[in-house]
Amino acid sequence: MDFEAIKAAAAGYQADMTRFLRDMIAIPSESCEEEGVVRRIRSEMEKVGFDRVEIDGLGNVIGWMGEGGKIIAIDSHVDTVGIGNRDNWTADPYEGYETEDIIFGRGGSDQEGGMAAAVYGARIMKDLNLIPEGYQIMVVGSVQEEDCDGMCWQYIVNKYFNGPEDARSRIAFVISTEPTDGGIYRGHRGRMEIRVDVKGVSCHGSAPQRGDNAIYKMADIIEDIRALNENGDGDSYAVRGLVKMLNPEFNPKHAEDAQFLGRGTCTVSQIFYTSPSRCAVADSCAISVDRRMTAGETWDSCLQEIRELPSVKKYGSDVTVSMYMYDRPAWTGEVYETECFFPTWINKESAAHVRALADAHRALWGDERIGHADADPALDAMHLRRGRPLTDKWTFSTNCVSIQGRYGIPCVGFGPGAESQAHAPNEITWKQDLVTCAALYAAVPGLYRPDEDAGDATEFRQSLTDNDIR
Repeated sequence: MDFEAIKAAAAGYQADMTRFLRDMIAIPSESCEEEGVVRRIRSEMEKVGFDRVEIDGLGNVIGWMGEGGKIIAIDSHVDTVGIGNRDNWTADPYEGYETEDIIFGRGGSDQEGGMAAAVYGARIMKDLNLIPEGYQIMVVGSVQEEDCDGMCWQYIVNKYFNGPEDARSRIAFVISTEPTDGGIYRGHRGRMEIRVDVKGVSCHGSAPQRGDNAIYKMADIIEDIRALNENGDGDSYAVRGLVKMLNPEFNPKHAEDAQFLGRGTCTVSQIFYTSPSRCAVADSCAISVDRRMTAGETWDSCLQEIRELPSVKKYGSDVTVSMYMYDRPAWTGEVYETECFFPTWINKESAAHVRALADAHRALWGDERIGHADADPALDAMHLRRGRPLTDKWTFSTNCVSIQGRYGIPCVGFGPGAESQAHAPNEITWKQDLVTCAALYAAVPGLYRPDEDAGDATEFRQSLTDNDIR
């Protein structure tokens, strides 16, 4: 393989990737409102010579290169979060701008930059005849990830393919282009969206003792949830903290994987109430809990540990702990209902698909993370990359929760931009990252050696729920 030719081709497409990314940024594309950016991506795929381009029923755009029966897929979600407080942005988040080194605007790092690099990585494969015999390349621009990560791939697996067995038999592995700060990522924690409901009894606010204030009950529960996140794991704690899963005493099978992924966390993210008026006692209160899960934790253990909190047990049948469901219509009008449970997943570093990316990086760029260095800390990519291992993990969650976590299709991550830019004002990405990633994507298929895989690439996959969820 001519790695210098791959690098030269990627550098030659920098201007095209920049233009394409700026066009995507200019089209607002929050979850369920991605039609404009999906159609722009289809246009670019057709322009650069994809063999086939289509939009599925949920609104995902899928481009194909090659004709083999086995698939290597590259996934980029093309929806973004909103802009938040406009006053926190120094320039228009959709008009954006570029300098010699960076591209500014909502979606640059999270993660339309990954889409630009994937499209041109596939183009380089075609230019240089890099698609191995028997394989085809599937480039996916997926929707609704910010709303419900992985649901888009649940749709692809069950509607586009003929279910999990068919998808597993045909897809060798998937590269996620979520931002990785120049690293190759082989796993991340899972997550759940949990709801806690508390019942009360209303009365006139002038005599609150006649009622049963649901907000006061919830205040106790919130304190216990905070303790669950912040406490240690010693016997002195009434609420033993989530850090316990890093301790082999409490997590004998998976403590090592948990130490790699990082501890689980929980935080109250929303609060709701009902009350007859502002001069009445609240008769209900509910909260949303964002729960990040490490190796060894399960969906039911996470629900149960909230049910076992002292305050929850104190209020007994007045408290209900449940998991959210998601059923928001896509931009096409399609509804794919699923549970808000996003399983933890990890690969072994020795897995063939992980090694293929590491081998490509070493051949193209060396053993260490690379990126744009800048005297201005706000524009410097390397301050978060220097000294970190080339192979690592994400802090946040990705579509891989379904692709590998739910269905066992091997995943690995390498994408332009920085995790710290995700969901932040004044989001940027780096032009050098687009070139780095496009080159690596182009080289990977030729370095993948499935015959060297022992068949146990997955180190840990979380158990699924007993709900009837496809």
